[in-house]
Amino acid sequence: MLKRSLFLKIFGGFGLMILLMSVLTTFISFGIIRSHYHRRLATELEHVGRAMTLDILRLMEGPPDALESFLVDEGRKIESRVTVIAPGGAVLGDSERNPAEMESHRYRPEVAEALDGKTSRADRFSYTVEDRMIYVAIPLKDDSGGVRAVLRLSVYARGVDALLADLRGGIIRAVLIVTALALLAALFFTLSLTRPLQALVRASEKVAEGDFGAKVRVGGGGEFRHLAGVFNAMTDRLEAQFEDLERRKEELANIIASIREGLAVIGRDGRILFSNEAFHSLFPKAAGGNRGYLETVRSAGLQSLIEGSRREKAGRTVDVKIGDRSFLAAAGYLPAQDGIVLLLTDMTERRRVDEMKKDFIVNASHELRTPLAAISGALELLLDGKAINDPAALDILSRHVVRMRAIVDDLLKLGELESPETRLDLKAVDPAALARRVVELYAARAAEKGLFLKIEAAPDLPPVRADEVLLEQLLINLVDNAVKYTDRGGVTISLSPGKGQMTFQVSDTGPGIAAEHLPRIFERFYLVDPARSRKLGGTGLGLSIAKHIVLLHGGAIEARSEAGAGTAFSVRLPLA
Repeated sequence: MLKRSLFLKIFGGFGLMILLMSVLTTFISFGIIRSHYHRRLATELEHVGRAMTLDILRLMEGPPDALESFLVDEGRKIESRVTVIAPGGAVLGDSERNPAEMESHRYRPEVAEALDGKTSRADRFSYTVEDRMIYVAIPLKDDSGGVRAVLRLSVYARGVDALLADLRGGIIRAVLIVTALALLAALFFTLSLTRPLQALVRASEKVAEGDFGAKVRVGGGGEFRHLAGVFNAMTDRLEAQFEDLERRKEELANIIASIREGLAVIGRDGRILFSNEAFHSLFPKAAGGNRGYLETVRSAGLQSLIEGSRREKAGRTVDVKIGDRSFLAAAGYLPAQDGIVLLLTDMTERRRVDEMKKDFIVNASHELRTPLAAISGALELLLDGKAINDPAALDILSRHVVRMRAIVDDLLKLGELESPETRLDLKAVDPAALARRVVELYAARAAEKGLFLKIEAAPDLPPVRADEVLLEQLLINLVDNAVKYTDRGGVTISLSPGKGQMTFQVSDTGPGIAAEHLPRIFERFYLVDPARSRKLGGTGLGLSIAKHIVLLHGGAIEARSEAGAGTAFSVRLPLA
């Protein structure tokens, strides 16, 4: 059925086009030949008429009979009707009829144009002789250029039509023969076209059914043979790719099954399309598959996470409690499927360890403050010169005490920031004014080291929504580190607004941070160069405090650096 339909479409199209071209060729040929003969006949009449003009102008000066006799003789010789018309339209002479019986010719189209001084031709029906005629009208001008009369020559068009009738039969026979040969050629061409196409169609149907071993055999050469070769190569590649895809699918299934984190993929209709065993252990109803997450995932936090990620079309991360266990839930948005991939990481043990660390830090800080107060009092006595008179020793002791006190203060600050009871005093804060205050604090220290300390900011910056005290502490920590570890060049604070957020960047020209250290620089007590940090009074807690301040504001902080090329810390906070 498909073969016949394809054959009929192609051959029918060729046949219709050939027949249409044959008909058009026949009619166009008739028109061209007729037009050619008419033009040729009119040209001959014009040449003959121009040869008569001098004689007619001369005879017009004499008696009318002489002009009439001349016109009759000339009309008989050239087998044409010859008429002379006065400018007013009266017929002065005619080779076939009595001029006195003829009406005015003033408004005959060819005569009117000739009276304007132009040679005119016309092919029209004559009501005088009641037949179609071919006319040529020539203006007869005097020496001054004025038109004295019009010479009109005419012949019957039926003479040309009779000639064309003789040619018509021959033309039609030739067209029929050419049409038949063209249809025969179209038949063979269509067959040569449809047979390889049908072979390709049959092979494609087999491939669509999953039979990648189907091959196309086309004899001869040319494009179809090349197409068959490409098709066969394509099926070979498809077969290999499907085998590889099945293998990868099996590997992926094994990998996902071995993942300890709970994993689920949720479609656009809210149904769970896929989930692993770890997810089933948390939500047993999901093991049945093809269920809505609302009836499977009994967790308000997870449901809110999924709905928020789909609504915002972006990834989100939250901490959730499932039973007595703590999880870090990450939802990623899948644009192509308008779906959500959900990953649940068990953080119970890590949270317990973190809690223990936090308790230890708080307790240790409180324990350290008492001896530090005593040491500080003793130092005050010593500095008064009552016992130790060595200023250098006293200075070293003083700096150690200051550093220990800084550690205690930082530990307490870190514990406060990590506390769930921490509340921010959020308000609109002018970022440029805040940056200027921090620059004023460190201007003297930067000048002592020969460093520049500058602000790069556009005018009229929008305010940010933040706790002003904590935000100032954040900038102080970043600028303190930059000035502390930079020996040449300087430090730049850049402020740039974006889409709903403000970016604070503190960049320096210091020694930079090697790539292996960057992932851990926000950890507590982590020091890239411990010896230098202790020498410069670093506690290893400044960046950790900065990170917690940023997180409390719902912002983000990141560091970019490489050894020997300086460091840049970028903080993004929401606008007010």
